[in-house]
Amino acid sequence: MLLRQWLQQAENALQALAQQDPHATDLAFEATRLWADVLDKNPASERLFLEQPLSDAELSRLNAALQRRASGEPLAYITGRWWFWDLELEVAPCTLIPRPDTELLVEQALALPLPPEATVLDMGTGTGAIALTLASQRPDWQVTAVDFSPDAVALAERNRSRLKLVNASVVQSDWYQAVAGKRFDLIISNPPYIDGSDPHLQQGDVRYEPLSALVAADDGLADIRLICAKAPAHLQPGGWLWLEHGHQQHNAVQQILTDAGFIAVQSRRDYGGNWRISGGSRPD
Repeated sequence: MLLRQWLQQAENALQALAQQDPHATDLAFEATRLWADVLDKNPASERLFLEQPLSDAELSRLNAALQRRASGEPLAYITGRWWFWDLELEVAPCTLIPRPDTELLVEQALALPLPPEATVLDMGTGTGAIALTLASQRPDWQVTAVDFSPDAVALAERNRSRLKLVNASVVQSDWYQAVAGKRFDLIISNPPYIDGSDPHLQQGDVRYEPLSALVAADDGLADIRLICAKAPAHLQPGGWLWLEHGHQQHNAVQQILTDAGFIAVQSRRDYGGNWRISGGSRPD
């Protein structure tokens, strides 16, 4: 079978998935991504291989990956890697898959009036996407990434090591437990914020992601309340806290921030026009 024929076969096989999952829309991209990642090729070189036959071993590996994707398993978990900002990250089912909307947190952090050698705490780091992006963009910053899951910590550390980011560290911690007594210029987090009864948990890639990284009690706000309540004790005067949240939670999160003593409380919309992040500053 030629690669061109397999790619068309793959697109056809993914048609049923696209009808069930509104996020699986670019079938040609997904087919090319499977081919490139499974056979370790550059996706930009696809045209050079279109008329070349696939070996039996290659075809077997490709079809196995295609079957997994057609059944609904996220492309990122099949390939074991995904992209965030300009970083390629290892991913695994122990962590969330980095999403473009979360890049808004990075944009906001980079725009804040922080010291040249700012200290940053990324809470619930998962793959390390936020922390490692900030460390790569600001080499003079010192970024600490924490996560409760030992598997997530190990994965984020592998990403940090491979990217050679010496200004970042990854630590296992139950929220602030491992950084007791330390203060930061910025605390940033994409915490669990989905209510356990939300029907979206039964749709798309979310079905395969760890519930512990998605779901929080109190209508999805429990972890956000904890982070906000304890943040002032871990922030320098004038330091900032920014959080990702659900698109209907911005009013509640703004109130939580205000109740915790933050000023300059505000929210920003994501690329789809939904309220996605909120934050504020600790008074001087």
